[in-house]
Amino acid sequence: MSTRAKDDAGGPRRAGPRGWAGLGRGAAKVVQPVPEWRGSTRQVCGLWPYAIGTGTPMVGVPLGRNMISGATVCCDPVSWFQRANLISNPSAFVLGLPGLGKSTLVRRMAAGLAGYGVMPLVLGDLKPDYVDLIEALGGQVISLGGSRGYINVLDPGEATSAAERLTGSARQMVLADAHDRRLAMVSSLLTILRAAPPGDREETILDRALTVLDERHDGVPVLPDLLRIIREAPDPVRQVALDRGSIDRYQSLTENLEASLIGLVDGGRLGRTFSRPTSSPMRRDRPVVYDVSHIDDAQTDLQAAVMLACWSAGFGMVNVANALADAGVEPRRHYFVVLDELWRVLRAGRGLVDRVDALTRLNRTRGVGTAMISHTMSDLLALPAEQDRMKARGFVERSGMVIAGGLPGAEMSMLTQAVPLSRAEQEMLIGWQDPPAWDPIHNRETAPPGRGKFLIKVGGRPGIPVQVQLTSVEMGIHDTNKRWEEVSRVGPVVRPEDRPGDRPEHRPDDDAELRGVHPVR
Repeated sequence: MSTRAKDDAGGPRRAGPRGWAGLGRGAAKVVQPVPEWRGSTRQVCGLWPYAIGTGTPMVGVPLGRNMISGATVCCDPVSWFQRANLISNPSAFVLGLPGLGKSTLVRRMAAGLAGYGVMPLVLGDLKPDYVDLIEALGGQVISLGGSRGYINVLDPGEATSAAERLTGSARQMVLADAHDRRLAMVSSLLTILRAAPPGDREETILDRALTVLDERHDGVPVLPDLLRIIREAPDPVRQVALDRGSIDRYQSLTENLEASLIGLVDGGRLGRTFSRPTSSPMRRDRPVVYDVSHIDDAQTDLQAAVMLACWSAGFGMVNVANALADAGVEPRRHYFVVLDELWRVLRAGRGLVDRVDALTRLNRTRGVGTAMISHTMSDLLALPAEQDRMKARGFVERSGMVIAGGLPGAEMSMLTQAVPLSRAEQEMLIGWQDPPAWDPIHNRETAPPGRGKFLIKVGGRPGIPVQVQLTSVEMGIHDTNKRWEEVSRVGPVVRPEDRPGDRPEHRPDDDAELRGVHPVR
């Protein structure tokens, strides 16, 4: 090595990160970033080794950026099942503490799938989080609760009119499904009312009473009509009740059932919503949301009952649409069903886990993608019966993908029993649930560190951490704190200079600031 190639200390010269340092040696003041391009391996194979793969699927609704590689992450249960064959079940279970963006994530999926032709069905919106989105998509908003709307659990929906367009076994299957669904809903309401499921004899009596009611009643029956049939004691009902020819024995066997049905008509706490004709029938040719936000949170039984009725009506409509499509009467439609606040329904009474399990188990064969949303595994495993706890955990285990947001450390032992998580993934989820920092300059909390961050898990594969990014249009629609913002805009503004004894003279701009207009000074 020549002496000119060495520095004063005798070592070899090396260029710094900006070039050769020194006078006239060409060190760059600014280093331009290297342009990035994305392409398939077929297009950029000749650029190896300078091109690398993204490592994340590019099929489905774009959610945001991979937090490790920066690559775009596209994900939704319908696309990953139908187009990419990445999951065996078109369902997603979303977990995360409140305020971290679970509803926003699912709304992004629903909006993207609507662009693909998959219609969102939000079967029970408690806050509401999805009403603005469905309205923006030109969908149907059905309000329930109080005097705003009613849902008749004995209404077969469009099953009767669809059966008239079908023949043979297809017609019988549609009618049988409508009958089973109505029986299941009456049993579910009794379960919520009693906090325990009805007995086998009572379900048999209800089954036969529904059959008799359909034969004798013109039009769509309601719960008072079912109560009247049981009181009249027709022979088919008495036969399954096994009254041994004694009307006194029949009345004794049906006394508890009759008392519970009385609680489901106008005189009971659940009757106002379920014992009247359906106020707004559900459509199958557009997005739909059931707005149940008008039901007070203190009415937990009513909330659970209404949500279960909405789920039953939604899946019943899907079955009708599939039957008509199978017969070639109508075009094939795919749906994305959102089941939010799952824990509310599961806690309403013993045995309701079986009802929800029956509703959601066959979504793969129904052409339906589902998204079930809850807060924590503790919500699912807090059920009193061990059988119900095992079945509730099966909701997570059976899902095609599990999307987890920020969760406390105590959840990890329960979550890892259903979904394998590495130590690094567990620490990531725990870090996302940390509380937000306090901004002393603006006197408010900053955004939580885990807001919009989720880990997508499919089986035992490594999780994909993604930061959900919203467009400017979505920012206006995806606002779950509108009522708080309205209070902050129109409420009184108290400033230090407005305190008594230290009040400056009135300025014209003060009135504008109170109205929410902040002039530039």
